[in-house]
Amino acid sequence: MNLHDWIDELCDVLEIEAELDEALVLDVARVAAHAVQRPAAPLTTFLLGYAAGQSSAGTVEIEELAERASQLAARWDRPADAPDPEDLDTEIPDDSSVDHSGDVADLQR
Repeated sequence: MNLHDWIDELCDVLEIEAELDEALVLDVARVAAHAVQRPAAPLTTFLLGYAAGQSSAGTVEIEELAERASQLAARWDRPADAPDPEDLDTEIPDDSSVDHSGDVADLQR
């Protein structure tokens, strides 16, 4: 079974009629995965499909939506592996001048 067969079978199971430019969707997913972070790929393509469906977009409009999503991902200002700033704790002070050789780690959380 190839990708085209999978798409046809999936459309049947989901009971939808869709003409899909899989290269376009995969390109958007690739840009989002590399420029944002890997989980952004399926989320971006889902939201692209949602936006296309909500606006009853045709081929040209879908390409425009995909380009807008790709451009946003490409100019994303954080590296793909950077943590979300909201997930970071307070700044860790620089104590590189302190001898920690006798310290015992507290691993309880």
